[in-house]
Amino acid sequence: MGFTHPFRAFTPFRRAAYVGAPAPRRQFLPREFIAPLLDGAAARLPLLDAPDLPWPLAEAVHDPAFLARWREGQVTRAEERALGFPWSPAVVERGLGSCGATLAATRDALTLGLGVNLGGGTHHAYAGHAEGFSFLNDVAISARWLLDTGQARHILILDLDVHQGNGTAAIFAHEGRVLTVSVHAQNNYPFRKEASDLDVPLPDGTGDAAYLGALDREVAPVVAAFAPDFVFYLAGADVLGGDQLGKLALSPAGVRRRDDRVLRWAARARLPTVTVMAGGYNRDPHALIAARLGTLDAALSAFAPPAAGG
Repeated sequence: MGFTHPFRAFTPFRRAAYVGAPAPRRQFLPREFIAPLLDGAAARLPLLDAPDLPWPLAEAVHDPAFLARWREGQVTRAEERALGFPWSPAVVERGLGSCGATLAATRDALTLGLGVNLGGGTHHAYAGHAEGFSFLNDVAISARWLLDTGQARHILILDLDVHQGNGTAAIFAHEGRVLTVSVHAQNNYPFRKEASDLDVPLPDGTGDAAYLGALDREVAPVVAAFAPDFVFYLAGADVLGGDQLGKLALSPAGVRRRDDRVLRWAARARLPTVTVMAGGYNRDPHALIAARLGTLDAALSAFAPPAAGG
């Protein structure tokens, strides 16, 4: 299939760890709906399988002893409960694939302006422990790689998942070159929040107008003052009404307006941008797929060059 743009997306969802076993929890997108999601994405841009993340890059963010135990399956029941499902080799493979996809998307953003991971956004992973379906923190690992290689100096992590990005906030608590921003449901997981550089907690049932207003009034001025030169955007679909693990109530049109706001701003500012999909556990899988594909449409609409003669 020919495309009129240079962009592509990376996905871990065709790896054996996803294909060979059902989702570890009922809230995840059922396996039979992964194929329609991938087909919809492939109709919009080339879809590449996620490469594995090199372990040394994970060790730049995560405690090596923690990583060694998880690689070998030497974890406790308490650690499994914190993660949200039992350890298996597939957990490690999924983590490496998710992080590898975000790193590949980061390289694309540096060269093309936009990079996309059809998964990712594991923002509850701390440097030394797993939480909330998150074993490795993919965005933190790629952000650290950018800083360590001198390819970015001021990184914005704009986390619009419905849950606060507690692991990311803790990892970068003392890193002035990274601005962590989290807009989330106030009364939702994690129940012990960390301090992001900017937290915008929203009450249950927040809809389109209040959500978009918070972006304009509270987030935009702080981001402008920081003047990032690279952006990670966690485009959580769990802000959509009907999400099993979310407490906000955005409409499909509101989620698309959110994505348009963020991605058009980044494109106008010519900021290399990585979009990861983050959370989404809607009771209606079709609504979740539509939201994911809408994020892709927003990204391509913002970043794709105009057609010849247009």
